[in-house]
Amino acid sequence: MSKIKLDEIGYWSEIKLEIVKKYASAYSTIMSRQQFIKGYYIDGFAGAGVHLSKSTQEPILGSAINALLIAPPFTGYHFIDLNGDKTKFLKELSEGKPNVNIYTGDCNKVLLDKIFPAIKYENYKRALCLLDPYGLDLDWKVMYAAGQSKAIEIFLNFPLMDMNRNILLKKTDGVDEKQVKRMNAFWGDNSWHQISYKKRKGLFETYEVKTSHIPLIEAFRERLKNVAGFAYVPEPVPMRNTKGGIVYYLFFASPNKTGHKIVEDIFRKYNSIVLGIFQKYREKGIIYGG
Repeated sequence: MSKIKLDEIGYWSEIKLEIVKKYASAYSTIMSRQQFIKGYYIDGFAGAGVHLSKSTQEPILGSAINALLIAPPFTGYHFIDLNGDKTKFLKELSEGKPNVNIYTGDCNKVLLDKIFPAIKYENYKRALCLLDPYGLDLDWKVMYAAGQSKAIEIFLNFPLMDMNRNILLKKTDGVDEKQVKRMNAFWGDNSWHQISYKKRKGLFETYEVKTSHIPLIEAFRERLKNVAGFAYVPEPVPMRNTKGGIVYYLFFASPNKTGHKIVEDIFRKYNSIVLGIFQKYREKGIIYGG
């Protein structure tokens, strides 16, 4: 087995993995009952297949390996990562499992050029796709293609922390143009700016004031429905770190009412768990202001 430095993940990522695994199991079961439909599992940022818990340093199975262990199995699996060492490690972990395809490269290109074109509604193929970027590394074109297919459901990491650190600053004139381009690519255009900032009249001039992130989240949810074409997009789950900050929002988008209902129930349960953990940290005085 190859040696590799594993990524460390916080409890919020462990919860995300549990959410995806729970739904993937339900999804696979539903697909297996359809006589002609084939169901696939796709992970755009698969990593090495295993992580380390920040709190315990214990190994945590990643989404790709979790998917391979689900019974009944998916028809096929597509795992992508930009890091060749991680895909090599994942290949070794996946050895002996049938219908596993592993790609080293930019998931935006691999998904749009190789994988999504093969998942066609009219060919009775369906897919569950996890898009869990490390930051603003995902292109809107991928989300749009999934929505337009009517055959692909997605879980999506909306990387709010990356946005707040690099783009959604109090003073817009301090934002690097490269960061703006990253945000435009993720959002699909620059309409995020007018949502994130409001104009105010000062004594001598008009200036922009940063708004709450809530309108941005609501606008993105509407964008997944009205622009990408997903029929169902439940309210996302905010994933908080031990200081109470929202690291990202976990979105789900689907063409199917059944998947929507299942995920709403799962989100409701795990949102309570996240808030419970957050409260425990607050009681221990770990969270700022607690």
